Amino acid sequence: MDEHDMLLSPAGVDQLRTALVSAGYTSSGIAERLGPQATAGMTRNDYRAALRVTEDRDRLATLIRLFVCGQTEPEPAVVAALAPLSLTDALAAGLVERHGNGLRQGIDLEPYGDTWWVVSDVPATARPGQPLAADHVLGIGGASTTLVGATMRREVGTALDLGTGSGVQALHLATHARSVTATDLSARSLRFAATTAALSGQRWELLAGDLTAPVAGRRFDLVVSNPPFVVGPGTTTHSYRDSGRVGDSLATELAAAAPGLLTEGGTMQYLANWVHVAGEDWRERVAGWFAGSGLDAWVIQREVADPMAYVDLWLADASEHTDPQRVAGWLDWFDAHKVEAIGFGVISLRRGGHDDPVVRVEELRQPVQPPMGDRIAAWFERQDWLRVRDADALLAGRYRAAEGLQLRQEATMGPDGWAVDKQLLAMPTGLRWTEEVDPLVLALVGGADGQVPLRDQLAVLAVAHEVAESELAEAAVPIVGHLIERGFIEPVAG
Repeated sequence: MDEHDMLLSPAGVDQLRTALVSAGYTSSGIAERLGPQATAGMTRNDYRAALRVTEDRDRLATLIRLFVCGQTEPEPAVVAALAPLSLTDALAAGLVERHGNGLRQGIDLEPYGDTWWVVSDVPATARPGQPLAADHVLGIGGASTTLVGATMRREVGTALDLGTGSGVQALHLATHARSVTATDLSARSLRFAATTAALSGQRWELLAGDLTAPVAGRRFDLVVSNPPFVVGPGTTTHSYRDSGRVGDSLATELAAAAPGLLTEGGTMQYLANWVHVAGEDWRERVAGWFAGSGLDAWVIQREVADPMAYVDLWLADASEHTDPQRVAGWLDWFDAHKVEAIGFGVISLRRGGHDDPVVRVEELRQPVQPPMGDRIAAWFERQDWLRVRDADALLAGRYRAAEGLQLRQEATMGPDGWAVDKQLLAMPTGLRWTEEVDPLVLALVGGADGQVPLRDQLAVLAVAHEVAESELAEAAVPIVGHLIERGFIEPVAG
């Protein structure tokens, strides 16, 4: 995509960047200008304190009132704040628009750290009661932030952002990829993405087209996507959320495309929704998407919603007026396809070149210590470690309990005092797994001090529990593999 496809000319972008930098319109600049009370209030959409401390309308104050608080500001103050960008150019680009006796934001201009700015359409919260346009371009939101946090940040040669929108993912990709390609079906999105890139001092290859179509035949070291993943009957009203695909077939389409998109050792991560069908195990259903793909896959379900809550969420997201017929049609589709819930999560794939790829589909609903991408990368590393070790190698290994590992007990008071009902291993950091264990596994983990081989540990436990050592070893190998995979115990080198 050429520079002339930006909202502003290259010179206009330079002038706008100069205005923003000189005014201090950055994340830290705004926080310092407002102070902690006003900054905290804005996270709750309470702008009262922010408006009070910006009444002097200096350049930074005007930009905050205009683009953060959504106020209509006097023209002279806006002209001064945007200089050297002319008001004529700002109006032509849609950056601001005339409203009442002054000017208000026409698009959203959000600082992203201290060197980036994301250009997008004005969010629904800034225009209460006004439905979003069909080609609305999202800015920084919950889904985009989730994917940013979940992406594995290793250095790569080539990276691809499928469905880039305003360019949030591409900004991050450029920090660890030599080249970044971004696609989108929406011409408006590409204009916003081009402006985001230029304003933030980056250059990407921007291609128009539906998902993978613009990069057919090409391979990348890293692919990410925050696609229009909303599931339903395939109705398309808003390009940022509706793909036109029926059900969760968008997620299956990306799964099928992944092997042809990735270089050897390449990874792909994307957000997805999937349906929970009555009478089916959703885990088995989703795992089936990767059968025969040759890819390692880790699917993490982070949230689940019932159909009614799901429909309400997405209609409210676009500020759509309640249409009983639309709601009924959406719910009828769910009923006809026996959909009892909809899951949301992160899918991480890797082309590892293995004959026996690992596929895991599981729930991870608890809060995770950020960055989640580091946790996902470590999971793949543990899979690599386990893959090259057979039962004998596992038994010969030495292990230690993870740092900070906790034992939590649930007990019931009875006539003879407390009776332990359940014992749980808990990780207070990382992925914060909590898992119920029996006394034998608890003893195994408790004895994992890195000093003796697992085989010797099991010999002692076999005597203590009066079981055959060979039987205990056979049962312990998959358990130990699972404990390593979850990070409860760690191999000791040497």
